[in-house]
Amino acid sequence: MRLPRPSPILGPVTTRPTNWAGNLTFRARQIHRPTSYAQLQSLVAAGTKVRALGSGHSFSDIADTPGDLVCTAGLPAEMEIDAAAGTARVSASIRYTDLGPYLHGKGYGLRNLASLPHISVAGSVATATHGSGDGNGNLATAVSALTLVTADGDLIDISGDALKGAVVALGALGVVVGVTLDLVPAFEVSQYVYEGLPLDGHLDARLEEIWSAAYSASLFTSWRGPVIDQVWLKHLGTAEPRDFGAALADGPRHPVPGMPAGNCTEQGGRPGPWFERLPHFRPDFTPSSGEELQSEYFVPRRHALAALRVLDGLRDQIAPVLQVSEIRTVAADELWLSPCYRQDSVAFHFTWVKDTRQVMALLPLIEEALAPFEVRPHWGKLFVASPAARYERMNDFLELALSHDPTGKFGNDFLTRNLT
Repeated sequence: MRLPRPSPILGPVTTRPTNWAGNLTFRARQIHRPTSYAQLQSLVAAGTKVRALGSGHSFSDIADTPGDLVCTAGLPAEMEIDAAAGTARVSASIRYTDLGPYLHGKGYGLRNLASLPHISVAGSVATATHGSGDGNGNLATAVSALTLVTADGDLIDISGDALKGAVVALGALGVVVGVTLDLVPAFEVSQYVYEGLPLDGHLDARLEEIWSAAYSASLFTSWRGPVIDQVWLKHLGTAEPRDFGAALADGPRHPVPGMPAGNCTEQGGRPGPWFERLPHFRPDFTPSSGEELQSEYFVPRRHALAALRVLDGLRDQIAPVLQVSEIRTVAADELWLSPCYRQDSVAFHFTWVKDTRQVMALLPLIEEALAPFEVRPHWGKLFVASPAARYERMNDFLELALSHDPTGKFGNDFLTRNLT
């Protein structure tokens, strides 16, 4: 669909926001909050440097720009189900906190959700933000169509095979305003938490048993000893507790030491709607701990145990600046810039203390240790070394970006550092 370019937007908002963690203040000369597609189209067409801002949950400078920053939250909110197609079209800025209850109330669900439901749909899929499960791809794999504003202000739809390069696009193709998602019938999930899984010689067999035992599985460790502190298993429907060398928790738990368990989704095996169990955190509480930084690294599934052992060898360096680390699996996909492109993966997530200097000094050590395992970082979190060489379709993506944005209007420092 193509629309004529309307008249320019008037009166941009100039308040300088930060990202959710507060570790980044956006440099944009102007912050715009358009309230219509027409305003957004004119703004983009007139700009020389433009980036879109969603929920601001990225810890890197992926959304930053010295030019015009566009907040899409003011655009018309839309959630519309196409029952015949089994899809839902939603506005880019819709958050999963709103989408989940709406879909469930209509009898539908999504296959997967991230740990935090507070994030926007467009920002999540653009960075391949994920969730977990042996059979579950990241959130971008649910996308069957995109609507975006291109560099010249046109509104276009992308679907079919073209989505392989366009979904996980890091904002390089344009400003996404609408996303169509594939739906499944609504379902229930129950979750149990276990404690004290030793990092011993039997871990290899236990890891496969744990990951295959549930729809979604997460292992949490503080790296302060040879142990996985908590194992979270999320089962379809009802399930009985499992015995795999860890003790069933005697009450609700929070994965971050010292944080209140009431912030987390219900545990103890009681089934509930998918959107109330697949995330770790409730939508009505502050996500995670709030005062934190994050990094995450993906390695092919075949390297899972070796990578875990290498990281365990760095525990004396990691633990002093860490709140908690999460280990989980993600299924392979066909999306060019997804860290899971054509490889089942294991993700090693780090929730750091909010000390940018110490964290950024530690990341090169971690990345060097994981380099033999074909590591790829999460695009929206903190990392140091460019991963471009590890993406076999990177040149194809750069050609795609050039065809949509020949003058580099949507480019920024982050893309320059990490895609070339």
